Amino acid sequence: MYTLVDITETGARKGDQPKPIRQQQNFLTVLQTIGLRVNPAYTESPQLIEDTPSKLGLGKKYSKKQSIWKFAFDIEYEDALDINTLINDFDLIPVITDLDETVDFENAAFITRNPSVNNIVFELDDK
Repeated sequence: MYTLVDITETGARKGDQPKPIRQQQNFLTVLQTIGLRVNPAYTESPQLIEDTPSKLGLGKKYSKKQSIWKFAFDIEYEDALDINTLINDFDLIPVITDLDETVDFENAAFITRNPSVNNIVFELDDK
């Protein structure tokens, strides 16, 4: 998965600085949304990369290099989850913005169904 939303896994909790808490909340939102259908497993925290979002299938509006979070996760059962299900589940899920994103969002939510401003996309790796 690739997203323009800051989903940095900080491990922060109540009592920590506000920004790391908000980043962690976005990360937990991702895990919980996937967890509606399957138990996701991951070995690596989301990685921050710099790339042109439209090259990765993110919104066509984002044509210049931006900060993008790449997150790979596994699921236990083959065919338990597909891209269309993820697109439906994530669309309009609220997120916290104004963190380390380099994009200004019109709405503070994951957008999956608007090719112009999609801020999260999914890719299937059949390994």
